[in-house]
Amino acid sequence: MAEALFTPLEPLLLADQDTGMLSVIIPTRNSEQTLVPTLAALVPGATAGLIAEVLIADAGSQDDTAAIADVAGCNFLIVEGALAQRLKTAAAAARMPWLMFLRPGTVLDTPWTGEVARFLQHDARDVPAAVFRRSGSPTALRQVLVSIAATLGAPPRPEQGLLIARRLYDTLGGHSAAAGDPEHDLLRRVGRRRIARLATQAFTGH
Repeated sequence: MAEALFTPLEPLLLADQDTGMLSVIIPTRNSEQTLVPTLAALVPGATAGLIAEVLIADAGSQDDTAAIADVAGCNFLIVEGALAQRLKTAAAAARMPWLMFLRPGTVLDTPWTGEVARFLQHDARDVPAAVFRRSGSPTALRQVLVSIAATLGAPPRPEQGLLIARRLYDTLGGHSAAAGDPEHDLLRRVGRRRIARLATQAFTGH
């Protein structure tokens, strides 16, 4: 049964680690159910050579999170400490010039690879970070509220993911252990003017 579950993730092993531009970082804690769809959505980026590596920053999961990461070809890191420490440790281990932080359970819409590739080749010269378009449960009311929030300039949220140049991440000191919510805190310190809002949707289960 495990083999059938993991089969869609195997293409992640085909990423060309010499040509990729992205290191994807996902923090986990007993995340076997939510990690699978997130990794599956990354497969096109891996096969296209956009993603060079996926790092799983794990808090010591007791479920099959490690097994899923292993079959998918991810770099599985067990890191003691709070969320900020896990994210910074994984970022320090990453080898690519661009970092993409995703929460387990966040699923990028299928065309994401083309838009991200265009951003890295052109817009990234002026804007060193980007988030995906927030989406949630596919109800009409939810979509209207999300659209209104984006139009009014609501600050980006961690469930939208964060694509950030490594140089900017390092300059800012990465995720802060002193922050109560290190993901929100990093987005605040990056600042809205340095964050592009991509059209690709990031779906979550809530």
